[in-house]
Amino acid sequence: MSELDRLVSEARIAFEGAPDSPSLEDAKARFLGKAGALTELLKGLGALDPEEKRTRGAEINRAKSLIEECLSNRRDALAQAQLNAKLASESIDVTLPGRSLGAGSIHPVIQTWRRIEEIFSSIGFEVADGPEVETDWMNFTALNNPENHPARSMQDTFYLEKTDSTGLPLLLRTHTSPMQVRYAKTHAPPIKVIAPGRTYRVDSDATHSPMFHQVEGLWLGEDVSFADLKGVYHDFLSRFFEDDQLDLRFRPSFFPFTEPSAEIDMRFSSGPLKGRWLEISGAGQVHPTVIRNFGFDPEKVIGFAFGSGLERLTMLRYGIGDLRLFFENDLRFLRQFA
Repeated sequence: MSELDRLVSEARIAFEGAPDSPSLEDAKARFLGKAGALTELLKGLGALDPEEKRTRGAEINRAKSLIEECLSNRRDALAQAQLNAKLASESIDVTLPGRSLGAGSIHPVIQTWRRIEEIFSSIGFEVADGPEVETDWMNFTALNNPENHPARSMQDTFYLEKTDSTGLPLLLRTHTSPMQVRYAKTHAPPIKVIAPGRTYRVDSDATHSPMFHQVEGLWLGEDVSFADLKGVYHDFLSRFFEDDQLDLRFRPSFFPFTEPSAEIDMRFSSGPLKGRWLEISGAGQVHPTVIRNFGFDPEKVIGFAFGSGLERLTMLRYGIGDLRLFFENDLRFLRQFA
């Protein structure tokens, strides 16, 4: 038996004895690798004269073809064996009853979103929607947050690398208040509008998320007072929580876009939160500077604005203690709201 015949025989035995793909690749390297037996023979052709090189080269190439054929056959056999094992382990009993498709449901936060739209639409409020990537002017300056205003530090903002036409960076909106500006610039008073939507801030814990939902409300007219704000918001919460005995209090606060400003606290009359005061919203009369930025005369147009977190309202309505549950896609949690 010649040296080449011996190599072909050894390769066939080695390949057929390989129990799996990694072992087969190791065996291949012994014969066809960079330091393999056939590779070494090919390297030695350089020392032969042209006629011998031609003859010897043809013999080595025939042996190489036979070895590669053996390798290919073993690869196919291993692949077929792996497929057969997989088919055997994943066999289907066609006599078993079929599995029905699960019915989907609306996410609890979106349920809250729709419920809020329904309540405010019933008392004459329009619903506005707009871009989540905003200009610095719309998100801050138009709402009485000029550059370097201390209130900007209250909101950790996601800035983009792109800029607007003035050279200022674009950003992911930190609230839906920019929609108040956009809506007011295309509508004449009286204006009654809510703007629910996604917002973004650099924050994450049990009660905060980098992405969350807000609803902002705006009512502007000739004689819209703080008393109207109290009446509208009390009616909204009573209908949202289905509780006519809710207590509300308005604590003096500060927001750059309202003056006077207030935090709205709510106390439940029943349930696990009975007797506790919980902050539910920020609100106030729209600041004269903001009204000017809307394009109106603050001597003629007044009104109120408010902002509430949809996740917070949902958590209070259903007694949920951790906001992160809304975004983990755990069907055990979500099926409770189906």
